Amino acid sequence: AGMESRHDPYASFRLPNFRLYAIGSLLALIGTGGQNLAIRWEVYERTGNALSLGLVGLAQAIPMFALVLFSGYLADRFDRRRLVMCSLLGAAATSVGLAVTSYQHGPLVVMYGLLMLDAAVITIGRPARTALLPQLVPRELFENAVTWRTSIFHVGGMVGPALGGFILAWSVPATYLLSAGARVAFIVILAMIRLAPLERSSDISTWDSILAGVRFVRKARLILVLMSLDMFAVLLGGAVYLLPIFATDILAVGKPGLGWLQAAPAAGAFCMAIILAHAPAMRKAGRSLLLAVAGFGVATIVFGLSKSMWLSMTALFFTGAFDNISMVIRGTLIQMLTPDKMRGRVSAVGSVFVGSSNQLGGFESGLVAEIFGPVISVVSGGVGCIMVVLATALASPRLRRFGAMKDAKPIEVEDPNPDDSERRAHSAGPSDE
Repeated sequence: AGMESRHDPYASFRLPNFRLYAIGSLLALIGTGGQNLAIRWEVYERTGNALSLGLVGLAQAIPMFALVLFSGYLADRFDRRRLVMCSLLGAAATSVGLAVTSYQHGPLVVMYGLLMLDAAVITIGRPARTALLPQLVPRELFENAVTWRTSIFHVGGMVGPALGGFILAWSVPATYLLSAGARVAFIVILAMIRLAPLERSSDISTWDSILAGVRFVRKARLILVLMSLDMFAVLLGGAVYLLPIFATDILAVGKPGLGWLQAAPAAGAFCMAIILAHAPAMRKAGRSLLLAVAGFGVATIVFGLSKSMWLSMTALFFTGAFDNISMVIRGTLIQMLTPDKMRGRVSAVGSVFVGSSNQLGGFESGLVAEIFGPVISVVSGGVGCIMVVLATALASPRLRRFGAMKDAKPIEVEDPNPDDSERRAHSAGPSDE
């Protein structure tokens, strides 16, 4: 009880730097959420086939695979804040390009090209954006800050599509312009943050340095298990890419209905984030993680089988709530197990696993939906998710037994003996995710 009386759920927000970062992130995420909704709606409206929706995911995944390890190297070598600002500027430009192409009913191939460009500039800045967080808050507030960052991610994911759904009904190009404006606003806010200088990685060989993140993750077996579990769950749970088909053909709710469906997972995630921020620290993070991913699978199956708007919304709400638990555990643990000068590169490896699997999951869902129909695509994904959890639980007793996240200690990098490093990673506790 003494512990709980000292727990301050809003501790991170008492720091001006974190407050600014949170506001900027939220604006950018609202814009991006609206833009993602608009692109899927426009592509499905113009082609009427599931595969073209899957190709949206593929167009976003290719640049991520190509650039992500290099972007992690950049995050550890250069000023992280400036890198994020340049990335946002490029992303704002691609949003304007999408607005112009949409307004002129330009060819779909141009829209796919702009999407690839958008994914490329966002990828360049993503590890820097993730690795910026430990510079904004002290170590003891890190779990709190990750919980709030995750909830901000989901508020953006909730407000963006809901707002996008209404703007979409009025004008599709305006939704892209909203995204451009939001990204510019984040640049202005980042310029106002003052950061302490940081120890930079000074590896001589660029390529070796880029691969250091991969080697580190391979040695820290627990981080590898966490990243893999999330990757397969996300890969199989790409239902959100098929929402235009469900909104149009199965539930018949149109553009505003699509906005609500798209916002439902984020609403669930936001509610869960508030609960997690106020709850005392997790005691059994490993078990919580496995149960959360299994719950995500069950909720996905219910959504796939539902013919009712309310049941579909409820199921999507729960996919978001369970996903949030998984994101907080994984995000906290991976950052806490990683030494600061490696954070950019390890974040980059993480986004290969998780970020690209979002888009590839969209492609997989679109492909399966084209062949077997959208319902089978979603339900089989949910079943696959549950099987991945069972396999992970059997393969990694260490994860099953993992306790409190706060016990995680950074793993030493320059370690000639990988076994020793692995032992240290595990002694850090049953890592959170």
